[in-house]
Amino acid sequence: MTKMNLKLLKNRAKEEIEKVKDLKELNEIFNKYLGKKEELALILRSLERLPKTKRMKIGKSANELKNFLKIEFEKKSQEIKEKIQKEAEEKEWIDITVPGEKPVLGHLHPLTIAKRKVEEIFQVMGFSIIEGPDIETEWYNFDALNIPKEHPARDIWDTFYLKNGLLLRTHTSPVQIRHMEKNNPPLRIIVPGSVFRHEATDPSHEFQHYQIEGLMVDKRISVANLKAIIGEFFRRFFEKDVKFRLKPDYFPFTEPSFDIGISCVICNGKGCSVCKKSGWLEVAGAGMVHPNVFKASGLIPKDWQGWAFGFGLERLAMLKYKINDIRLFRSGDLRFLTQF
Repeated sequence: MTKMNLKLLKNRAKEEIEKVKDLKELNEIFNKYLGKKEELALILRSLERLPKTKRMKIGKSANELKNFLKIEFEKKSQEIKEKIQKEAEEKEWIDITVPGEKPVLGHLHPLTIAKRKVEEIFQVMGFSIIEGPDIETEWYNFDALNIPKEHPARDIWDTFYLKNGLLLRTHTSPVQIRHMEKNNPPLRIIVPGSVFRHEATDPSHEFQHYQIEGLMVDKRISVANLKAIIGEFFRRFFEKDVKFRLKPDYFPFTEPSFDIGISCVICNGKGCSVCKKSGWLEVAGAGMVHPNVFKASGLIPKDWQGWAFGFGLERLAMLKYKINDIRLFRSGDLRFLTQF
């Protein structure tokens, strides 16, 4: 062993120490050079075999190298620790002068907004909110509503029949029967809920949609009451005066029956592609409750009068928010939903 060997060892150790990036690697290099069984230790133990003069010179150089390496290891260790601490501080540091980030919050679906608005308007006018089952019997969905099995009107509804003999309701009208069976008039109710029809999906049709049923029964109820309630509802829902009209129509469970149309809210009745240049939009069906419906509910027709209507909630929301495709409501597209 010579001073030249020690110098080479020193340069090699210094070079490896400079390249170290973490404490674990530094500890490995420390053990490599200063461990009990490593290079420098072996050099120091081999000195006893050398002549005294040479042993003193090499021993002095070896101890100087040992001390040098200890200092270098300590410097590098301190450098790595300071770097770690600085990185941690930078990561955890908060600039309290920077404005906070607004958290992303969920919000109501446009159909929920429209539904709550409808419910609020009718509640103010004295109506109760009633719900019913989505899965119905043929009795409540058809027979009790004056649509017997052989009635051609059953072809109007493309019904989802279930294996147990039940079906997915095609309208919310069955709740009329259920409510009148258990409650005596006078009655003022609205029935919000999903309905299901086996039909193709396109920009204006879905196999599942939301309907708002309305029913009012008392001793002296007429079409005039229907017009007053509907007119006030339109004014409050669209937040402006809206012209509307009743046209003769046919529904098995009402007599007489009406198609309710409103002046197109898109073009203000001037005529556009939405209203097919007519200036009017069909939004609901309505009419005076058929005597057979009262009988099926256990009420005596000569004692009571009433009217019922059915709105499509999606239709109302599309007109209010100027939406051109009903499929957007259930698309799950956040670009659409976050607009409301």
